[in-house]
Amino acid sequence: MGFYIGPRPFGVTFALGMTQFVFLGLFGLVLMVGMLWDLGVFNKSVHDEVTAKQALKHTAVWFSVGLLMTLAIYYFHDNLQSIESLQDIRDYSVKYKVRLNMAGNFDDVLHEFSKTSAVGYLSGFLLEYALSVDNLFVILLIFQSFRMNGENQKRILVWGVIGAIILRFLFIYLGSAMVSKFEWVMYGFGVFLMYSGFKMLLSQEEEAIDSEKHPVVKFARKWFRVDASNSEETRFFIKKDHAWYITIPFIVLIIVDITDVVFAVDSVPAVFGVTRDPYIVFFSNIFAVMGLRSLYFLLGAGMEQFYSLKYGLSMILVYIGLKMLLEHYAQEMGFTAIHNLAIIVGILGISIFWSIWFPQVHTEEKNRVES
Repeated sequence: MGFYIGPRPFGVTFALGMTQFVFLGLFGLVLMVGMLWDLGVFNKSVHDEVTAKQALKHTAVWFSVGLLMTLAIYYFHDNLQSIESLQDIRDYSVKYKVRLNMAGNFDDVLHEFSKTSAVGYLSGFLLEYALSVDNLFVILLIFQSFRMNGENQKRILVWGVIGAIILRFLFIYLGSAMVSKFEWVMYGFGVFLMYSGFKMLLSQEEEAIDSEKHPVVKFARKWFRVDASNSEETRFFIKKDHAWYITIPFIVLIIVDITDVVFAVDSVPAVFGVTRDPYIVFFSNIFAVMGLRSLYFLLGAGMEQFYSLKYGLSMILVYIGLKMLLEHYAQEMGFTAIHNLAIIVGILGISIFWSIWFPQVHTEEKNRVES
């Protein structure tokens, strides 16, 4: 018995057997329960401000769950991919361009498959998590520009995460379909990632957002009734004089989701550079996104302290783009998923420790010294 989901772009069909359906159902249940817990539904603290202690606890839990998913991939990914024989593994290796040692019996090769899948997920998860931190810099700037209070930030991030999950699913679904149908798409991704990496490396600090001239604000004011009379308003829609109005927090939510789409244009192809397996790409994306809200409140304005992370991420994007362009040669040289993981972790570790050991002087302090 199988389940077929979604349209069939480029003739590609995704089939879900009963095992896959149950696994994905459990995955969805974990996310739903986790999000309710993250919101404070179980302790009735939905409207409370997020404390640093809560943010630290929630961030640690989400990051741990993301890491534990590595074990789930190791033990159950063969079921997700319906691996039952050596031929199934060979077909998987050809389909997703995975280098596997096919020497030995079925159990030995299955172990190699499981290990490679788990390492691929871990690499993608860490990469997405790091890229999500870069996303937080821009979200912080958006909230500061529109003067969003703590409760508004909490609500917007909740709905922003939900929107990000839906949009990234669509990105991954269509991206996987394109990659499986058109091999040249990977080269396009590679060139784009190298361009994005160099652009990030050379870009200056983000400028303040003009809350009145932002394109989304101008569009909303032109086509909808917008109420901005209450700066402390937390609702997305209000009714006044028998007419419905959208509020500034709702406009900020749209801006945050658009921002995530822009970042997904970089991050999703980057994970495809680590693995072409759509399950692994999806899981690594979602677990990274789910921890985004708690991580935001944990880091807060202190995100500026990790100034060198941007340079590390730019180097990773350039590296993955180059790897996509030279994939054939990398495999011939014996380049494996373990090497890929080591390079990603190494670059991230160096950039984070550089920020800690060589802290940057804040802009306010610079201005004070100059004056």
